[in-house]
Amino acid sequence: MNDSHTHLDSCAPPNSELVAAAAGAGVSRILTVGMDSATNRTALQAAQDFPQVRAAVGRHPNHAEGFDDADLADLQALAGHAHCAAIGETGLDYFRDYAPRADQERAFHAQIELARATGKPLIIHTRAAEQDTLSTLKARAHGLQVVMHCFSMPDRLDECLAEGWWISFAGNVTYPKATDLADAAQRVPDDRLLVETDAPYLTPQPVRKERNQPAFVTHTARFVAERRGVSYEELERLVDANAATLFAW
Repeated sequence: MNDSHTHLDSCAPPNSELVAAAAGAGVSRILTVGMDSATNRTALQAAQDFPQVRAAVGRHPNHAEGFDDADLADLQALAGHAHCAAIGETGLDYFRDYAPRADQERAFHAQIELARATGKPLIIHTRAAEQDTLSTLKARAHGLQVVMHCFSMPDRLDECLAEGWWISFAGNVTYPKATDLADAAQRVPDDRLLVETDAPYLTPQPVRKERNQPAFVTHTARFVAERRGVSYEELERLVDANAATLFAW
């Protein structure tokens, strides 16, 4: 099994403990995702330290204030790192509005072009900004491998699939009230499906009282497998193959 999106440096235990716990649960691949200059570097360091880990580098929309040419140059340099497997997470977040929308858009557009220049997949964060996010991607991201991380717009699933994007489900798909997400997880084609933790956030229901970590992706995977009417082992083969294709594992 793999965790296609986590934030190791935001989790409480040391990386060595997180990676060991994941391995003990059968999680052999982890993509740890940067959100700003500092966490991009800690993500790349984790990927250097542990063979199971690869990194994504990007500028999260909540950290996009003041994004300029120097920030882009920094991302460009980090994107060339041997352990960088993806660009992002990037996108739009109108729920928090921690960064001006113009800055979010500038960072988003720049990272779309960086993904195109590097040939690496683009990881998308969107919250309370679905229409603008989708419109931007449709206008600018044609031909890119786009990952809709922590998928949260089940009513737009068919629209995302029509664009050929990857759909990644986090622990919130397991929540009792998230029936629309569970239905979406059942409908995603085999070759577009991923699972993730987004740790330390969105702990899956069976361990919801605990702080999330990569090992817990197995709970989300078991839930998705059950909803799709397949064995855990079959889902594991499926999402591992998808992640290997996408992130060159």
